[in-house]
Amino acid sequence: MGEARRRSEQGLKPRNKKNPRSESPRIVSWFPVTQAQRDQFIQLSIRAGWIGIAALVILWIIVRFVGPAAGWWIPADIR
Repeated sequence: MGEARRRSEQGLKPRNKKNPRSESPRIVSWFPVTQAQRDQFIQLSIRAGWIGIAALVILWIIVRFVGPAAGWWIPADIR
């Protein structure tokens, strides 16, 4: 006998189904983004920002020091 049938025969209410999305409340009721998703997005954007800063520093080192040292180009301020 199934759980639903047994509960209905005993006069019990149907079991509450657990919804994984309801564990973290939404930011706004009409917008389908939860607070946990908001926090994940913030962490992702912080990480992406640091990756961008590191890439910019590496590019600057290559353009300013590695390129002229390898003879690929001559910076305008050295002439």
